[in-house]
Amino acid sequence: MMSKDQAAVPSWRTANQPQTLSVAFFWLSAFYFVYCARPEDWIPGLQYAPLAKITGFCALVALMMSAGQAKRGLQDLPREAYYLLVIEGLLYISAVLSPVWKMGALSHTIDFSKLYIAWVLTFLLVTEFKQLKRVIFIQSVCVPIICIVSILKGQDRPRLAGVLGGIYSNPNDLAFAIVLSLPFCIAFMLLSKSVTRKVIWFAGMLVMMAALFLTASRAGFIDLVISGTVCLWHFGVRGKRSYLIAGTILIGGLLMATVGTKLIDRFEALSGDSATEQSAYGSYEQRRFLMVRALDAIEHYPLFGVGAHDFVPYSGIWKPVHMTYLQIAAEAGVPALILFLLFFKRGFSNLHKLLRMKNLDPEMTLIVGALHSSMVGFVVGALFAPEAYQFFPYFAVVYTSTLVAIIAEQEGTPVPAKASPGPSWRAGEIYASRGKSSALAPVR
Repeated sequence: MMSKDQAAVPSWRTANQPQTLSVAFFWLSAFYFVYCARPEDWIPGLQYAPLAKITGFCALVALMMSAGQAKRGLQDLPREAYYLLVIEGLLYISAVLSPVWKMGALSHTIDFSKLYIAWVLTFLLVTEFKQLKRVIFIQSVCVPIICIVSILKGQDRPRLAGVLGGIYSNPNDLAFAIVLSLPFCIAFMLLSKSVTRKVIWFAGMLVMMAALFLTASRAGFIDLVISGTVCLWHFGVRGKRSYLIAGTILIGGLLMATVGTKLIDRFEALSGDSATEQSAYGSYEQRRFLMVRALDAIEHYPLFGVGAHDFVPYSGIWKPVHMTYLQIAAEAGVPALILFLLFFKRGFSNLHKLLRMKNLDPEMTLIVGALHSSMVGFVVGALFAPEAYQFFPYFAVVYTSTLVAIIAEQEGTPVPAKASPGPSWRAGEIYASRGKSSALAPVR
């Protein structure tokens, strides 16, 4: 016997619910591919289509069509989602009040707003671990492709500068994208059952490492060392894979000797003694000057900053400050910086819960280790590069939020709410205290 409520729902609507959500997830996956692979930069004819806007809009429409049918709703969004929303709101205010270039700041803020749509859609649509793996897989596959394209097209470009657009146009930005994605590539290589797939992943990572050394990015290399150390701790030491540690040292040394000479010169130039890379010492002095200018901007415009990307003209030498934390404080204000720090603190809080779970599925364990490596690499590497508007670190946080929600739903625990400090939010502690392997059974 059907209840009155069940009878009131048309059969065609019930049948179309899974299909509509699948369509929404398809378009979300397409957005990730477009953002991470930037096909418009290397496939002829696509440069005229706003692919990111199209895919994001289609995913949003599909989700709206399935309103009320998804497992999660807007009321389930975690606190970090609201931090990000307020940051974007402050960026809009800073654009309107910008003392430098209002329209430029507004244009950059609108472009950055795509992030929030993607962030929310990811949390609402990705309700199974296999879906989360698929999204992370897209990012992990796209970056090696980008590295191949950059190396092939950038043979005559110093440090691969300007080969591609967007987040890959600047050598430091390209290096950061590589480092933040490498831990996921290692995780997928370890997850692969086929020898052929393992070889493909290994080859892709070799290309990524080669591209990173060719960028000669000192900040990227420091970021690599930090993220790589955390990664080897998770996968090599805790995972008892000593061959990863030995292989990383050997391959890293070979790549440094063959394609890392430019990077070595840039590090040597910090002392001012290098005869081959005098510009690097000048770059060091320039970065010190830019930090002072950023502090000046914060002093004069502490609440809303000078506007997104408007520090570049404000600096007087048309350069960004090479520190993410100063960048966001100078361009969006001190309140935005505080929310920025709270946002990533929430990501690490999610990771802390996940890392405390003793009986995680082996696949989840690898993904959590990769997320931890990527996020540590970002928050430390952000001290040396202007990466406030790159989507990858924000994606890492939504991956942690989504994974916590997926495990909570497996347990039958309510999804953590933004204003719920009660037991349901402390899902990690609940799992750790129960210690039941059945609660964290592998996801098929």
